[in-house]
Amino acid sequence: MSKKNIVCFGEVLWDLLPTGKIAGGAPMNVAVHANQLGLKATMISAVGDDELGEGITFFLESRGLSVKNVQKNEYQTGIVEVTLNEQGSPSYTIIEPVAWDFICFTEDVKSAVEEADALVFGSLALRNEVSKNTLLTLQSSAKLRVLDINLRKPFYSEGLVNELFEIADIVKVNDEELEMICAWYGQHSDEENNAIYIKERYNLKGIIVTRGGNGAFFVDENNKISAHGGFKVTVNDTIGSGDSFLASFITKWLNGETPAEALKYACAVGAFVATQKGATPIISEEDVKLIMEN
Repeated sequence: MSKKNIVCFGEVLWDLLPTGKIAGGAPMNVAVHANQLGLKATMISAVGDDELGEGITFFLESRGLSVKNVQKNEYQTGIVEVTLNEQGSPSYTIIEPVAWDFICFTEDVKSAVEEADALVFGSLALRNEVSKNTLLTLQSSAKLRVLDINLRKPFYSEGLVNELFEIADIVKVNDEELEMICAWYGQHSDEENNAIYIKERYNLKGIIVTRGGNGAFFVDENNKISAHGGFKVTVNDTIGSGDSFLASFITKWLNGETPAEALKYACAVGAFVATQKGATPIISEEDVKLIMEN
């Protein structure tokens, strides 16, 4: 059986941590993790004609991803200044404009989306109209649209979130994002009812809500809720944990496993990544198994 194939659209960048730079960007993290967890993953993005851009393409190739659709333009490669609090949770200063603000539509990227089993995207890369228009054009060719909303101040608005929810099939939000978005619409209830409200408002195939160290739950088309309480680990930093969670969930979902099975596996992967440094550590099935057994 051939591997399922996903395309991730959006930012590729360097996270500038106190300890040094690490390749990152939520869509790229999802692509890297999905690729090592058993999917064929492709990245649609852009880098600058600079040393940092060469570093990004080298990193992607070293992790087994094609860079055919990582465009090169005259803007600098993306960088993000990251600070960590005592709990290892990151805060970001996201520089603009950078190369991934200007991802252009081409026949190659259109073909990549048409051939994929799913298109994964977020909100941050759409802060510029060039990349936004490219994504909105591409999404009409996708078989399955997975939105990881990933809100980063000040690069979102109620209007943008609404526009993205309208085109999505499956949405991933964290608990804080869910509460904030529901409040825009005057919806104030518990997390599960808030998730059902969003799922029905936008006629989604499903919505995933992550709860940090407390796991996650999923609401399917019929409002059936599957949940997992997560795995307790000693946190190094949480950068990329949510991205690895989503990559894991999509991997299991596309390969026909139940939401409950996908959640358990995804929570274990996300927990493992939180024990590591940076967003894209190497993950083995043995690593995941050890987390699930503890």
